[in-house]
Amino acid sequence: MTLKHHFELLAAYNQWMNSKVYEAAGQLSETELAKDRGAFFGSILGTLNHILVGDTIWLKRFATHPSCVSSLQEVSKLSNPTSLSQTVFDDIGSLSEHRAWLDRQIVSWIAQLTEGDLGLVLSYRNTKGISANKRYSSLILHFFNHQTHHRGQVSALLSQAGADVGVTDLLALIPEEAHV
Repeated sequence: MTLKHHFELLAAYNQWMNSKVYEAAGQLSETELAKDRGAFFGSILGTLNHILVGDTIWLKRFATHPSCVSSLQEVSKLSNPTSLSQTVFDDIGSLSEHRAWLDRQIVSWIAQLTEGDLGLVLSYRNTKGISANKRYSSLILHFFNHQTHHRGQVSALLSQAGADVGVTDLLALIPEEAHV
């Protein structure tokens, strides 16, 4: 399996898990979703917004990569988040709708990447304005890892609130292969 295929698997996993998380979150009241549960970003809604903010920041950076100008064109038009704890949407319906749209953008972007693109270096500035030059593939891996990290927190918060996300293992999406 090539590096690109691994990223395609992670993009599909991201979309699948977000669908499951948002379905579980949709079972809860607005009060339960906004309740501060002591997580990094307080509530279920706060953490879901943080994942969206992080994804938006990274995707806008990725959009500056020469290979992504067209594939991330719609994402590049999004407003820049103002902070990592910004509430982009304060209701689960709007947040869920935007999340589904963004996940489709991610799947499409990854599908259009080539193996050659992955070895290039991306120059960007972090949220504090510090310049960095890092391998594109490593940044994409960080992007997916960040989502998984915070989605794990959301999964625990949902469980505490009585909503079951179900199976969360990447293994569920890894295809069976013939034994050689």
